[in-house]
Amino acid sequence: MTASPAWTEFRLGNLVLPNRVWLSPMCQYSADSSGVPGDWHLAHYGSRAAGGVGLVMVECSGVAPDLRTTARDLGLWSEEQVAGHRRLAEVVKSAGSVPAVQLGAAGRKSSHGVPWDESGTRVSVPPGSGGWQTLAPSPIAFADLAVPAEMTTEDGSRVLADIERAARNAHRAGYEAIELHGANGYLLHEFLSPLANQRTDEWGGDLERRMRFPLEMVKALRAGWPEDKPVLVRLPAEDLLDGGLTTDEAITFATRMGEEGVDLVDLSVGALTPDAVRVGGPLHNARYGPRFRAAGLLTATSGFASEARHLDEAVPDRVDAVLVGRAMLRDPYWALRARDAEPRESWPKQYHRAFS
Repeated sequence: MTASPAWTEFRLGNLVLPNRVWLSPMCQYSADSSGVPGDWHLAHYGSRAAGGVGLVMVECSGVAPDLRTTARDLGLWSEEQVAGHRRLAEVVKSAGSVPAVQLGAAGRKSSHGVPWDESGTRVSVPPGSGGWQTLAPSPIAFADLAVPAEMTTEDGSRVLADIERAARNAHRAGYEAIELHGANGYLLHEFLSPLANQRTDEWGGDLERRMRFPLEMVKALRAGWPEDKPVLVRLPAEDLLDGGLTTDEAITFATRMGEEGVDLVDLSVGALTPDAVRVGGPLHNARYGPRFRAAGLLTATSGFASEARHLDEAVPDRVDAVLVGRAMLRDPYWALRARDAEPRESWPKQYHRAFS
């Protein structure tokens, strides 16, 4: 039987991944006030690691307390968090997958509630109720969230130091790849988009100036992360809004990131504001892959892959790898079921007697 390209090895820098089907970093909003991975995270990520994915991308972990999306996010700024993440990375690796982590600086999409509470993700949590003052390129609110403070140069220096520290902590925790969340309307995306960045200083204006701080974010991540370990960035392919970030601009920025040591771009789209077009359907982000690959960039994407055929439709013609989120939330063994292989060759040996 000829192996589907999605299930073949993939080299990312010096890292060799067993396949190109990866777990997308879907936030669990289940940390306590310490931001440390707990029993839920060990069970959640461990089961998906045993479920056949080549890489487990642990959910967005805040680089600082005021750069998380919610008070229930994981973090990577304290020693206690490093110890918890080390245990989590060990579990993922022992279950047969490659441990990776996504770092986040949420910007104006910060200090809100968790999805299943009454507050929800569109309701701001004020400082007096356990929230915090948010930061952004410009004092423009996202939907009904609080108006962020416009970042100063001092704020910028602090954010860069936070990113570098979190990258060092991720390495110390044993992660083998790292991703900076630069899409979905978070801080990096806010700087890139002219709709969220209306500054008139060296950080705003034309694309060259709007890219300056995002490129500094990438440099800070690289400074804290070993040269022999790969860096990914989740990047918006476009805003899908009039006057917003275009695909040509995103490709220009991605090319510059490659020059700064980014190994792969993980493509997303839209989500800068609630007004952005919501594109549904399997592989809706993969359609951008060929344009980024034509610029010499390795690419991955997420976007409602839910059937085995979706993997073959994406890899290798459109993207180099697929991150699967919702389908893996529904079924931790989705990848093993999607793989057309003899169960005893693909499932963990502990489960082989289920197929006898």
